Amino acid sequence: MSSALPDDVVAAAQSGDAAAFSRIYAALAPGVNGYLKVRGLEDHEGAAQEVFLTVFSRIGSVHGGFQGLRTFTFSVAHARYVDDVRRRARQPQVSGYDPDTDVRAVDSAETAALEALDATGIGQQLKQLKPEQQEVLLLRVVAGLSLEQVAEIMGRSTGSIKQLQRRALLKLKSIVEREEALV
Repeated sequence: MSSALPDDVVAAAQSGDAAAFSRIYAALAPGVNGYLKVRGLEDHEGAAQEVFLTVFSRIGSVHGGFQGLRTFTFSVAHARYVDDVRRRARQPQVSGYDPDTDVRAVDSAETAALEALDATGIGQQLKQLKPEQQEVLLLRVVAGLSLEQVAEIMGRSTGSIKQLQRRALLKLKSIVEREEALV
C-alpha cells in the first residue's frame, strides 16, 4: 500500500521540483511494481518505470492532489497491464527466463516478500478467482485504492466494484474454508 503525501508535493512536482518527483516515486513505486508483478508481467520493473515516465510527463494535467495522482498512476499501470496481455496474445510463446540459473543478482526484498506471500497459498487462492475479481482485490488491497478510484480505473460503476469485491471475498472465504477442511 502506498503512503499518502500532502497535496502540495503534487503541486511542487507540477512546478518542476525534482525532490517532489522523488517523493512521489518513493511513495507510489512499490505499490505499482507489486501490482504489475502480481498481474504477471514478465518485466514488471520495466513496466513500472514506463508507468512513471508517463505519469511524470503528464503530471501537469493531474487534478485532485495526491489521491488524484495515485488514481491516475494506477490507471496508467492498469493500461500497461492490458497492453501486456494484448501483446502476449499476439506473440508466439518464448521460453521463459529461469532466475534459478542466473547468478548475477540477488532477489530484492520486495521479490522475497511476494514469493513468501505466494508460498502461503494466497497467490494460488487469488488465481482461483475470476480475472475481474482478482483485479478489484489487487487494486483495493495491494494498491490501497478506494472503491471510486478502482471504478474509475476499471471503467465501471462504484456499485459494480462493490459487488465484484464482495463476491471475490466470499469466494476467497469459501476457498480458505475448503482448504482448511482438508487439513
